[in-house]
Amino acid sequence: MANTKQNAIMRLNNVKMYFPLKKEKIFSRERPCVKAVDGVTIDVYEGETLGLVGESGCGKTTLGRIMLQLYTQTEGSVLYRGITLNDYSPAYAMKDASKIPLVKGTPEEMVKNFEKQAKLAGGLLLHDDLVDLSHKIKCSLSAVKEVNRLETALGLLSIKRVAYEESENLSTAEKSKLSKVVVKMKTQEAELEKATKKRDDCDALLAEIREKCKNKPGYDILDAARDVSIDLSRLTKEEMRRQRRHLQVIFQDPYSSLNSRFTVGNIISEALVAHNMYGKGTKQLEKYTLDVMDKCGLQKYFLHRYPHQFSGGQRQRIGIARALAPSPKFIVCDEPVSALDVSIQSQIINLLMDLKDSGGYTYLFISHDLSAVKFISDRVGVMYLGNLVELASSDNIFLEPLHPYTNVLLKAIPTTDEQSRKELQVIEGDIPSPVNPPPGCKFHTRCEYVQDICKTDVPEWRELRPEHWVACHFPVSDSDWTENYASDLSEV
Repeated sequence: MANTKQNAIMRLNNVKMYFPLKKEKIFSRERPCVKAVDGVTIDVYEGETLGLVGESGCGKTTLGRIMLQLYTQTEGSVLYRGITLNDYSPAYAMKDASKIPLVKGTPEEMVKNFEKQAKLAGGLLLHDDLVDLSHKIKCSLSAVKEVNRLETALGLLSIKRVAYEESENLSTAEKSKLSKVVVKMKTQEAELEKATKKRDDCDALLAEIREKCKNKPGYDILDAARDVSIDLSRLTKEEMRRQRRHLQVIFQDPYSSLNSRFTVGNIISEALVAHNMYGKGTKQLEKYTLDVMDKCGLQKYFLHRYPHQFSGGQRQRIGIARALAPSPKFIVCDEPVSALDVSIQSQIINLLMDLKDSGGYTYLFISHDLSAVKFISDRVGVMYLGNLVELASSDNIFLEPLHPYTNVLLKAIPTTDEQSRKELQVIEGDIPSPVNPPPGCKFHTRCEYVQDICKTDVPEWRELRPEHWVACHFPVSDSDWTENYASDLSEV
């Protein structure tokens, strides 16, 4: 199970994707739009598999493509946190950095200015880095005070030592006192040496910060961040192209997603050459390609064959190998098994899980097959008509669903248990038009628990239980759910 306290590698905030349609009337001011995604806020945590389920047309694939910036969202932000600014510096970062005032003044003033800069820098500058730099400045201040204190103390001890040594006849008591003074001086001299080094190191850091900020206001402080958030929609076309190696996709159709004129070797190695990871035609490229093929269950002699010579399952393995070749951090699996035979689906899902465990990838697994989602996912998000209606761990979603839509989806799963008395439940009615969705809760036209408020007020997205989010005025709490349905789902 993914730990939700770890870093979010992908963060979506109020993302909307509207596809404009032709105006019905020439002089009409309003242009109708298909509201494919309508205000989704969600985090994808590093190393997890987030399942995304819902009926066809609910916006799952559109949301996945927004994450990859194959679609540029109409509204909202898509932040990706997989790299450092030392590896990747988008042009817009310089514009944001220019808004940050110069770091100047005394160390005390610099400490106070850091928090102001954090707000101006937005998502680019991490709080942890501010704390780290502020701590070093404070250490410098304390080191200066410590040096001053030790120098004063040594001065006083030196006066005492001279006074004792200049005495012509020292008594036994005075000799003892002189001995103690000498020992104390040696101890404090060692402490002074350490404090002076600490002060000098911190002063050097402050001098470096001042020098950098003098030439490029604020930017190099951003550059010091270990990890940054890139707002993907603000990248230029060339910047996004370079970013592609970190964000990959496995397509639904293993037939049309492969170039029929390319050999398997060309298909897998194309991205490696495009991103200058290996030289074209080199032995190193061929060796790496063969290694990737082996991890994906493809034989070495497939290297020079063409897609039409393979079965559907083998083609999907080629598609998986292509996605994994540039060593991405985030992969969208867009219904990767829906076009395959049932006998092959489990093999591909097991392959994806094995690759994730060995490579540490993060998946968004899109599917309408709830049994596949339950098997592979750490968390599951349920979408309906462009909105997330429920989000929780895979276990909680399947054992204790809260949204009526999730309930009905799960009750519609067929099982092979002949002794089960469970009757499959069909969702009544059709999905409303995304061009003109119903007001209030969009599911109210098909919900058996509908109340008046559901028809007028949009339900709040709230955490009803720990790590279990739902958007519903009247969350379902079926007393017979666990008894009659959960046991059947355990066999799915």
